[in-house]
Amino acid sequence: MSPRLTIGSLASRSGVNVQTVRYYERRGLLPEPPRTDSGYRQYPPDAVRRIRFIKHAQALGFTLEEIGDLLALRVNPAGSCDAVQAEAEQAISRIDAKLAELGRMRTALARLVDACRHRWPTDECPVLEALEEEP
Repeated sequence: MSPRLTIGSLASRSGVNVQTVRYYERRGLLPEPPRTDSGYRQYPPDAVRRIRFIKHAQALGFTLEEIGDLLALRVNPAGSCDAVQAEAEQAISRIDAKLAELGRMRTALARLVDACRHRWPTDECPVLEALEEEP
């Protein structure tokens, strides 16, 4: 039998905190592990690899729901790469939309900063005035 990890040990080896491990468990991304008679969670060593997979997928822009789908595909030998590709394309579309929104935000803020170059008093500051406007 392979050695089991406590939640603290798993978190440390995975580079996350204990709350993150519990959260992934609640979200169904990490299977609930067996417990000792005293109630301590006992994770298998491959849970470290699974958490690293989750964190890497998050860093690439996948949502937790998409990561759940990817994890399910990962363990299905009959699955195809087409399904993974579709998830990745969906993430790319979402990232493209965020980039476009960030570009609009940057342009608007740059205009306001440019207007500040007139050195008006703060009660006439374009940035402060824009922040007070209704969205």
